[in-house]
Amino acid sequence: MIVLKAAQEKVLAALQSVGGIVERRHTLPILANVLMRKRGPELELITSDLEIQIRTTAQLDGDEGDYAITVGAKKLGDILKSLPSDQIVSLTANQNKLTLQGGKSRFTLQTLPAEDFPLVQEAADFGPAFSVPQKTLKMLIGQVHFAMAVHDIRYYLNGILFVAEGNSLTVVATDGHRLALAQATLDVDMPKQEVILPRKTVLELQRLLKDDGKGKEGSNGDSGEPMIEMRFAGNQAKFSFGGLEFVTKLVEGKFPDYNRVIPKNHKNHITLGRATLLASLQRAAILTSEKFKGVRMNFAPGVLGIASSNAEQEEAKEELEIDYGGDSFEIGFNVGYLMDVLANMSQDMVTVSLQDANSSALITNPEFEGFKYVVMPMRI
Repeated sequence: MIVLKAAQEKVLAALQSVGGIVERRHTLPILANVLMRKRGPELELITSDLEIQIRTTAQLDGDEGDYAITVGAKKLGDILKSLPSDQIVSLTANQNKLTLQGGKSRFTLQTLPAEDFPLVQEAADFGPAFSVPQKTLKMLIGQVHFAMAVHDIRYYLNGILFVAEGNSLTVVATDGHRLALAQATLDVDMPKQEVILPRKTVLELQRLLKDDGKGKEGSNGDSGEPMIEMRFAGNQAKFSFGGLEFVTKLVEGKFPDYNRVIPKNHKNHITLGRATLLASLQRAAILTSEKFKGVRMNFAPGVLGIASSNAEQEEAKEELEIDYGGDSFEIGFNVGYLMDVLANMSQDMVTVSLQDANSSALITNPEFEGFKYVVMPMRI
C-alpha cells in the first residue's frame, strides 16, 4: 500500500511540525517513532513523549483506504532532508517495513505496530476555548523563557506561569535568582486561568508559533492574523493552531507570588543603550571564572563602571557614560543573568532601577510597558 506520495518539502514540513518532542533515548522505544494513521487521502501524524502529544493532518495522497503504522521519526526526517525539496517521494508499506523512495534513492525502514503507540489520555473536562494571536503569545514567551529553571527540585519553577484574566495575558518565569514577566492586553475577553506550562512545552510552542502574520487556513482571526486556540482542564492544556493539535500535561504546584518579588519604589533610574551595555558586559564576562560569573557595577553621577576578575588575578574594566544623577554605590550581579535579558530584548533602550547595593534590580523596557525583569544582587 502506498501510504503517501507527495513533494519532499510537504512531507518534511508535516513531519517537522510534530517531530520536535520526540526523544531519541526513551525507556519505551516506540516513543522514538511517529504514528501514521491513513484515512483516505488524509494522513494523520502523531508524536508523544507521554507528557506532550502533537497531532497534525496532511493531504499527502497515496492509495485510498485505512492504514496505521509507526516508524522512526528522526531517521525518516534525516532521509527526507537529504533529498531535493521538489522531489516527489513515496512511502510504501509492505508487511512490517516501510520503503521510502525518491528519484533513484530507496530506503527500507523497520516499523512498530500502531496499536502499541501510547496515546495521551485527554481530559474530559476542558474549559471554554479562547483564542489569542500566535504572534502575541510567541512574543510573550520570547521575553521570559530564558528565566525558567532547568531541572530544579522545585519542579513548579521548571516552566512558566500562564495567567489569563479579562483582556490581560501574563506569563512569568523564575529560577529563584531572577524573574521575568511579560504582559499583553488583548481584544478578547478570556476566562480566568492560572496554570504552569512545562519547560519542554514552552520551548516547543516557541518553535512552532508563527509571528509573521502568515497562517494556515482555519487558524486565522477576523484580522487575518494566525490565532492559537487554548483550552485548559485540571491537569492538561490543549492548543490548536496552524493545523496542529497540541496536548500537554500541566505542572502541579504553587508558583511563587511574583507581585511580591517585583520592586515598586526604587529611587535610582538609569536609561541607556541596550546594545552598548550588552557589549560591555560580554567583554567583562570573558574574565569571569566558569563557576563564579560575578561582575561589579559601579554607579556614580554620569558614569557606570563595570569590572570583573578571576582566580588568576586577571581583570577587566569598562566605563560607560550615562545620564544619571542618583546615588553612588557598587553592586554585584551574575553577568549571565544580565546578558540573558539584554540578548532577548529587541528594543534600543533599557531602564535599570536600583535602590542600593543589597536590593534586587528592576530592568524594564521604555518601549514595552508590559515587561519587567528582576535580578537579585550577588555578593562579590
